[in-house]
Amino acid sequence: MVTFADRHIGPTDAAQHTMLSALGLDISGADDALSPVETLMRQAVPASIYTGPSSDAGSATSRIPAAASETEALAELRDLASRNTVNRPMIGLGYYGTITPQVIQRNVLENPSWYTAYTPYQPEISQGRLEALINFQTMVAELTGLTTANASMLDESTAVVEGMLLARRASKSTSTVFAVDADALPQTKAMLATRAEALGIELVFVDFAAGEELPAELFGVFVQYPGASGRLWDPTAVFDAAHLAGGLAVAAADLLALTLIASPGSLGADVAVGTTQRFGVPMGFGGPHAGYMAVRAGLERQLPGRLVGVSVDADGKPAYRLSLQTREQHIRREKATSNICTAQVLLAVMASMYAVYHGPDGLREIATQTAAKAALLRDWLTEAGVDIVHAQFFDTLQVRVPGRAAEYAAQAHDGYGILLHVADADTVGIAVDETTTLGELHQVTRVFGGKNERAFGNFGAEKLRALPVDLLRQDEYLTHPVFHSHRSETAMMRYLKSLADRDYALDRGMIPLGSCTMKLNAATEMAAITWPEFAGIHPFAPASDVQGYLELIEQLEGWLAEVTGYDAVSLQPNAGSQGELAGLLAIRGYHHANGDQHRTVCLIPSSAHGTNAASAVLAGMKVVVVATDELGNVDLDDLRAKIALHADSLSALMITYPSTHGVYEEQVVEITAAVHDAGGQVYVDGANLNALLGYARFGDLGGDVSHLNLHKTFAIPHGGGGPGIGPVAAKSHLAPFLPSHPLAQRAEHFGGFTFDGGVISAAPYGSAGILPISWAYVRMMGADGLRRATAAAVLSANYIAERLSAHFPVLYTGENDRVAHECILDLRPLKEATGITVDDVAKRLIDYGFHAPTMSFPVAGTLMVEPTESEDLDEIERFIEAMILIKAEADAVAAGRWPADDNPLVRAPHTAVSLIAGEWDHAYTREEAAYPVPALVAGKYWPPVRRIDQAYGDRNLMCACPPVEAFA
Repeated sequence: MVTFADRHIGPTDAAQHTMLSALGLDISGADDALSPVETLMRQAVPASIYTGPSSDAGSATSRIPAAASETEALAELRDLASRNTVNRPMIGLGYYGTITPQVIQRNVLENPSWYTAYTPYQPEISQGRLEALINFQTMVAELTGLTTANASMLDESTAVVEGMLLARRASKSTSTVFAVDADALPQTKAMLATRAEALGIELVFVDFAAGEELPAELFGVFVQYPGASGRLWDPTAVFDAAHLAGGLAVAAADLLALTLIASPGSLGADVAVGTTQRFGVPMGFGGPHAGYMAVRAGLERQLPGRLVGVSVDADGKPAYRLSLQTREQHIRREKATSNICTAQVLLAVMASMYAVYHGPDGLREIATQTAAKAALLRDWLTEAGVDIVHAQFFDTLQVRVPGRAAEYAAQAHDGYGILLHVADADTVGIAVDETTTLGELHQVTRVFGGKNERAFGNFGAEKLRALPVDLLRQDEYLTHPVFHSHRSETAMMRYLKSLADRDYALDRGMIPLGSCTMKLNAATEMAAITWPEFAGIHPFAPASDVQGYLELIEQLEGWLAEVTGYDAVSLQPNAGSQGELAGLLAIRGYHHANGDQHRTVCLIPSSAHGTNAASAVLAGMKVVVVATDELGNVDLDDLRAKIALHADSLSALMITYPSTHGVYEEQVVEITAAVHDAGGQVYVDGANLNALLGYARFGDLGGDVSHLNLHKTFAIPHGGGGPGIGPVAAKSHLAPFLPSHPLAQRAEHFGGFTFDGGVISAAPYGSAGILPISWAYVRMMGADGLRRATAAAVLSANYIAERLSAHFPVLYTGENDRVAHECILDLRPLKEATGITVDDVAKRLIDYGFHAPTMSFPVAGTLMVEPTESEDLDEIERFIEAMILIKAEADAVAAGRWPADDNPLVRAPHTAVSLIAGEWDHAYTREEAAYPVPALVAGKYWPPVRRIDQAYGDRNLMCACPPVEAFA
């Protein structure tokens, strides 16, 4: 019977035999009674950490049950979903009911052309999602009244923290004080406290709206606009006072409210942050959602995260790309100012398309109806004699009920299935959104003693009496034609299709990006995320409403603990970078609890990803770099020297395993023991876990804590550059210091652990709405399937390395000449011999119908190739053929067949227009340009633009929708 693992793993048994034979392994299986693939894994994985096949998989001694079929897994998910109750949330606090237009749900969220794409490192084949992100940036910048917005943040609370950090580095003040609105969201206050403590920032909470004065010295202020209580007031005087003190003003603003009220920029804010969740993105028990950040002119180069800009291609035509080298611009290692290296692209696309579909008039009408319903609710409650706390608000109001807040909230929940917010013992918060009905408003008023029966009439803009007249918005926004051109579903569907067709995603072919693990995101894994029982749940719903979610979360925590060898897991971090930070903060908390506040040094190999050093800096640690040897391994002599030098102050070592160079380091146990002997902790970066599952465990090789990338190893799709989830797993001694949350439904986690490590993400369980994907992956693969997947990934990488080694040197291998799940091809000799660069090869691969491997990381002038387990042998052979032919083309340049400045590589990629327009006067033919292999004739992918001029875009920064005339 064909299993899910058989569908997930690309190379068949016959194909694997072919590949093993090419590696010189006996496919008869007679080698020490091991199968050939097990022999390969024995050669690759060091014996000191190797784990043999588990005989417990699916048994009572394993927490991971035997693999389920797709039908069985969906049935179990249905059962878990049925244990969630989809009540009507009127809690607010940054999460609202919203209507996802079906044309966006079907054509973006459920469309593999959008959700299987990767971060647009190759902009020529990412023009569709880059345009969608330009729309997002334009939407945010214009609604906030600021000059430049980035391509999204992880969530609102994280965006506020990043606003604080931006203010600190951009302010001329030397103060360490940051003044925070007392009416800020509770989850934001908690996260600010967590992050500020590690960086020595002093938070001072001020009731700005009540007129409390600012501290005498500060580097910035933060205002919630409107407040968490719903209160709406003019913060201009606060912003002015901050500027007089030499600080910057940060505002968290509700984008829907900004269609009716004055923008933060017009009131004097330097930075605006927030969330775009209510722009058509389901609540999903907390995420994923696209946060946002916008800044005034002059702060563009301070922006964290990704920034999309407009440049020109080789023909001078407008083309989109990541600006200011944003792939790593903010990851300056030990000089880092942020550790966020990605975004929430898929969700930002959804939010931007919500604005495109509705346009400014539609958004204004949604906001008007929302505000009118809130005002009507106020009228009905006042009629019932209820005391309203604030007179002016947009969509949220508070009622004063001395000593009875919990009682009224319980009546609303039990009687009508309506969730209200208990602000304190005397106060109930009620939030209205675009999905709220008049009947629900009537039910709320009945809870507070209103009329039992009521005739519902029409209401409209005249009900905007709760908005301050002097704060009503006067200026226009979303004036670009893109926000006025796609009103019908037909037009919107075609627009989304046109953008998707410009991009290269996994639905077209292999994306062999090293360190990124672009594996199959199976349809069955994705099926449950749009079910209302998962998508329609507020993150602060009561525990009784989310029993299915809590069970799914605990099961997944247990499964991840088992496969990693750790004791406890927190699923809260909503990106790998945040998982790193959470792990390092856990180490920091552990040392402090032991009275070792002086342990602040974090050792990091020079080959590590930039987020490692950035996370260490943000955790209040001092980074000390450890050298790597000529094989790409940690230099043990240098490590021992650095440990000896910093023995008293050593906090942690961060290593990636297998290494960033794609090999299993033989001496990893010796490395971790040396750190432990010196009193330090070991952080193992889980980015490359796809090379270990079933064969080794971080906890067994000496790891104390790790983050895991669910968007890599555990099949959550990358979504064009987000969402991601980076759970943090730890040994029991670090468990108490893992992320916690003041609004979590329960304190206990898998294993009976309780965490108290502070807040890392806005929601208690992070991006819980996509956890069903990884749950389904593990459930359908089972322990044996996960092990098979690891072996297939390692086999495919070694096969590519073997086949291409005669054409491109493989830079690093292990002791038995084996690589792990990826290999680094050294293109520096090619450049020396032919003049052809790694950029030329990457762009020429587009002509062959491929996304290029990871370029120049971790070594400049190289390509890091990771095929994953999902690609079948035919696709792997197609890639190998392309690389061999490109090498031959480069040799032809060196031999003089083609000039160095006029050949298919330096002019790649080739658009259809570039091949047919005008006379062809190049040294190579049109056919050589377009169809280097005959198979392309039947299904050619045509890039929409030619090679993009990156430097031009940085010199002429434009990060909003260009005028239509630019494309004439």
